[in-house]
Amino acid sequence: MNSWQLNDDLRAAIADLTPINPWQGLMRFGGLGSIFLSLVGLAWFFQGSMLIGNGAFKTGVFCFTTAIAGVVYALWLICTHDMVHHTLTGWSWFDTVMPRLVSWPMVWPYSLYAELHRLHHGWNGIDLRDPERVQWTLAEYEATIPLLRWYVCHQWWIDIVLLGGIGLILKTFAQALRLQPVVPRLRQQLRIDSAGILAVQGIMITLAIWQHQLLAYLLFWLILERVIGMILQTRDHLEHYGLWGKAHSYQLTQLYACRNLRVPDWVNGVMGGLPYHGIHHAFPELPFNRLPEAFERLQAVLQHYGLPAMVLDPGYRKTTWQLSQHPTLIGAVVTTPTVDGTGTGRNQMIPLRSSQ
Repeated sequence: MNSWQLNDDLRAAIADLTPINPWQGLMRFGGLGSIFLSLVGLAWFFQGSMLIGNGAFKTGVFCFTTAIAGVVYALWLICTHDMVHHTLTGWSWFDTVMPRLVSWPMVWPYSLYAELHRLHHGWNGIDLRDPERVQWTLAEYEATIPLLRWYVCHQWWIDIVLLGGIGLILKTFAQALRLQPVVPRLRQQLRIDSAGILAVQGIMITLAIWQHQLLAYLLFWLILERVIGMILQTRDHLEHYGLWGKAHSYQLTQLYACRNLRVPDWVNGVMGGLPYHGIHHAFPELPFNRLPEAFERLQAVLQHYGLPAMVLDPGYRKTTWQLSQHPTLIGAVVTTPTVDGTGTGRNQMIPLRSSQ
């Protein structure tokens, strides 16, 4: 197999899909933002209204509306992922300013995330220092303490349900501190995020105290954090778990070391094309709305070269359940033969129970 020719053919297959339509990205961003802000306004209207009574019922309506707003906020935050790659609108100023304004109210350090995410794209399947790697290696598991081994056995539900958004925030800060020697620019991004988060939270808390709503604001923020955290942690785990491995080229590594999911078109739209995660990783310059078409074209190229097809796993709920019930560790590299006799590299996935 000629890897250079393969990469050229992969790129040629999707070359006409790279132009960005800024209005589609703007409609997605603006639509989700408008729905979220409307729900927030509705939640606080219920909180202050005298029309629906007092006590537990009013609090219940407030919490329920806030939880729905949290689902929309999570989808809104996912738009900031496109902004890291400047593929939401293609407008540099918009993709630089807006993600921070959206992220800081939830204490999400977008500036740090953007730097780390670029490392993730370069290291996924290649370098175990990848800051977004969630799956443990066999060596890491065997070297750690019993309490953390127990955590790895139940990692999915602990991360998704218990740690949630707070867990993602702390992990991002920790990874940034760990990788500062590799990317000195992280120090500057840490200062930007810290100042932005403190300023935004200071304004919000001051307004809450002024309106005698501090406890309601803290409850509001906690509900949003729980809902958003569950959605983003689920996405974070699904994208790469059980797929670590390096192939012949960077593009092939990304196509095979990322999970693609079979979802309805509307789910793919609000998720920014992330169900086709292998395509996004191999060609991050592609706008979110062109990823499904690119998937079909690249499948044809892989078939032409006699390479394994990319897998479309079932949707978010079913795949999450399957993977969480069968935790695995990253083991040694194994080679899967291909029809051209070259083989494709893949790290062995070791069932956790057999390693105990």
